[in-house]
Amino acid sequence: MTAQMRPRVKYVIGPDGSPLTIADLPPTNTKRWVIRRKAEVVAAVRGGLLSLEEACTRYTLSVDEFLNWQASIDKHGLAGLRTTWVQHYRES
Repeated sequence: MTAQMRPRVKYVIGPDGSPLTIADLPPTNTKRWVIRRKAEVVAAVRGGLLSLEEACTRYTLSVDEFLNWQASIDKHGLAGLRTTWVQHYRES
């Protein structure tokens, strides 16, 4: 299979509305995934700053985990990324 190459962007607009660059992304050794960090990674992938594969490799995420973050944002906004509310949102 050949991967379609998209031109790399220099920055994307982050979840708080400010520019987000590779240097602004969470550290690669992140263990504690707070809402903001998850949202930054999702914004980076959506905006083309990182590919899905790069994000999963960089942060040791499964594709399913990343896609769940993305779906939670789409369905419930940033609050959907709150781990204490995961069960609540899954029921609705």
